[in-house]
Amino acid sequence: MTSYISHTSIDCANAYELSQWWKSLLGYVDVEGDPNEPGDEECAIVDPDTGACLLFIEVPEDKSGKNRLHLDLRPRAGSRDEEVERVRALGATEVADLRGTHGPGTGWVVLADPEGNEFCILRSEDEFAGS
Repeated sequence: MTSYISHTSIDCANAYELSQWWKSLLGYVDVEGDPNEPGDEECAIVDPDTGACLLFIEVPEDKSGKNRLHLDLRPRAGSRDEEVERVRALGATEVADLRGTHGPGTGWVVLADPEGNEFCILRSEDEFAGS
């Protein structure tokens, strides 16, 4: 017998606001029949294509230290660099630029969401296949 991942939970100060930010980033939607509302302490969003789910849960503690778990994101279309600029425009902050660390055209960029949760933007499938 094995288990499967039901959803990935992200602790936060404001579940509604952070879920809305990640919906813009990922193109996810609210769970059907369970819309997220301002003031909700738990807000779930899902990928309309795969059903992958992120659950934002309000906690009293502030984020402290480096994430032990983070999301690696790959652009659905366009390039890594285009996606990095789009995500910055949404309000992400750059933590580390590791582009080219393993040769030309390689690497990723580490960013943080408005509450400081880190995630990485990788090269797109097309960029990866072309290397």
